[in-house]
Amino acid sequence: MPEDLAFNEKVINPTNTVSTNLENEIIEALPNPLNVWEHLKQKSDYDDVEIDEQTLKYMNRHLQNLELFETYLNKSEYFIFHIIKELEKENLPVELALIPFVESDYDPFSISPSGAVGIWQFMPTTGSLFNLNKSWWNEDRHDAFKSTEAAVGYFSYLLKRFDGDIYLAIAAYNGGPTYLDRQIKRNKRRGLGTDFWSLNLSNQATDYVYKFIALRELIINSDKYGIKLPDIPFKPRVVKIEIPGQVEILTISEHLGLKPELIYKLNAGYTKWASAPTDISSFYIPIEKINLLDDPDNPLNSMNKINWISHVVQSGDSLWKLADKYDTEVNIIEQINYLDNSLLTIGMTLLIPLSKSESNNFIPFEMHVVSEGDTLWSIADKYKIAMRDLTRMNDISSNDYLQLGQQLSIGNKNIHRNIESRKRTILYSVKQGDNLYKIAELFDVSIKSINEINTLSDNRLKPGQIIKIAIRAF
Repeated sequence: MPEDLAFNEKVINPTNTVSTNLENEIIEALPNPLNVWEHLKQKSDYDDVEIDEQTLKYMNRHLQNLELFETYLNKSEYFIFHIIKELEKENLPVELALIPFVESDYDPFSISPSGAVGIWQFMPTTGSLFNLNKSWWNEDRHDAFKSTEAAVGYFSYLLKRFDGDIYLAIAAYNGGPTYLDRQIKRNKRRGLGTDFWSLNLSNQATDYVYKFIALRELIINSDKYGIKLPDIPFKPRVVKIEIPGQVEILTISEHLGLKPELIYKLNAGYTKWASAPTDISSFYIPIEKINLLDDPDNPLNSMNKINWISHVVQSGDSLWKLADKYDTEVNIIEQINYLDNSLLTIGMTLLIPLSKSESNNFIPFEMHVVSEGDTLWSIADKYKIAMRDLTRMNDISSNDYLQLGQQLSIGNKNIHRNIESRKRTILYSVKQGDNLYKIAELFDVSIKSINEINTLSDNRLKPGQIIKIAIRAF
């Protein structure tokens, strides 16, 4: 796609020759940046529709807690500008930028019980039609930027198919265009209208459109309802950068001084702890951090080499054969993949370091018992780990005093990163008929893990109950 002001690309390279004024260049190029909501109001093709009982019900759900509604809208802050720009580029209604609220609460990690993924909730088949690919390292449906390109393409198709009727297009996005066609043909045979309001659609498809109309009404006429919309300026919030080689998420977050959760959110298409092992890795970062990449000490300036391979277990494989094949050790494969025993299942994917070189040598977790004369510096030096990793692994400060007999967790930095970025926590609303076994199967987790993260006293669940699920990152 042609370059757009929503995000510019910056290549990080050893020569470090790129401009340090990219943020200012982008902002200056935007004439009088507006709040995104004001831009929506100005560019919207909003037409007055009757606020019926069903629409009012969804409006009141938001109006009963305006503070919560503001927080809800604020979830879009890193993505909505880009989405509006992509919609405008294709001359599509800007109000479609509200669809991810209805679909996923603008959560790129969102996974529905039916298997729909990302802020636009693409199913696998539809995603593949719009070039959203999946590999061991990536799931493009989670990528807010790639999936936006796909969603814009899909809505462009739906609007053409349904003669520019936004309500039919939105209903088709939820229920499928073939389903809409059947309902339209049925009405034609009966001599009835073929607009959205005349069709006898499923409750799900109908409510989906009503939710959109309710949200649009509250935003376009926010003053009328006494709503304070969050301050999200109409200007870029992220910039796309390119970095040589495979890059760990935590390397970026540490250098930029950001929580890894934010880097994961902006780059949710990476389903592991790092980008794929390619010559160039693309990342989105907050635009205000761009100048930090010109720091001479920037660890991303040189080619990164993690040297991993993902191995799909085949008939005849064993840990011993794989360790010999990839020049590593059985216990290392077991630790990295959290294997409880040596039994392998055909089709399972194992993460394997390619050699026993210093950069790939994993030190098992162990305990260090503090003795006379020990300091954090001396312990870090002894085990060849960074001070900040030692303190973070043990949830202590570098200024804390050590006590004789105190036990400290010691581990290679890569193992620590492997553990921390191994899981993502999502929220799941319990449905009628759900039980722990069904939910555990759906998300490929254990019942024990669901019980532990939610401190459930028993296995009984209630419809509407919100529980946490730690999904596997690999």
